Amino acid sequence: MYQPNMSSERRLSDLRNLVSGLYTLGATIGTGHFAVVKLARHVFTQKEVAVKVIDKTKLDDISKAHLFQEVMCMKLVQHPNVVRLYEVIDTPNKLYLILEFGDGGDMYDYIMRHANGLNESTARRYFRQICRALKYCHEMHVCHRDLKPENLVFFEKQGIVKLTDFGFSNQFSPGKKLLTSCGSLAYSAPEILLGDPYDAPAVDIWSLGVILFMLVTGRAPFQEANDSETVMMILDCCYKLPPNISSECQ
Repeated sequence: MYQPNMSSERRLSDLRNLVSGLYTLGATIGTGHFAVVKLARHVFTQKEVAVKVIDKTKLDDISKAHLFQEVMCMKLVQHPNVVRLYEVIDTPNKLYLILEFGDGGDMYDYIMRHANGLNESTARRYFRQICRALKYCHEMHVCHRDLKPENLVFFEKQGIVKLTDFGFSNQFSPGKKLLTSCGSLAYSAPEILLGDPYDAPAVDIWSLGVILFMLVTGRAPFQEANDSETVMMILDCCYKLPPNISSECQ
């Protein structure tokens, strides 16, 4: 009986970690409900990429719709401050999104390393880049609907930050309101929480304001002991600015 040696076992393992013969999958760098994100390397160019691996067998109809919108929206938005979708590889059981890899981690971790927030000059530089990305998305009639520091990735070699994770994104028509409630509580606009029809760009801009607050203070403006209290703080727009925040920033 054939007994595989260590080198043949290693080759089999390498083959299992190949995507379409082009990408070698490496360590897991993120997880979600139906997907994992892995660091990968292009076989020929050796360029590092992030690969979002989606298990299609676990998707319900709503998740399939979100996935379709994610791919469509990412194909539409090509901007220096938006993570690029290089290609989509479809197999019977899995979908692979080949994405630009950010080598500097996400903005949430960066903020958490600055207990009292960033200095306003640094915060302004990053916030301006986020605004450019969002402005472009809205010009392309794409709303993100899950803006938060975890979805902003640093590219240290380029010295920039980029918007990623379009899992709740959608296309919108100017003047027409959307109905789907989605996103993360601490960054959600009041109209989302109330279940009202909402203007798509406006809810992104609310989240943008929450991110700016976090950049300059090191904490979220609406983050209470429980969700009910957080909702009430958001609906009342009740928050406190530290005294060291400049009038220009306010």
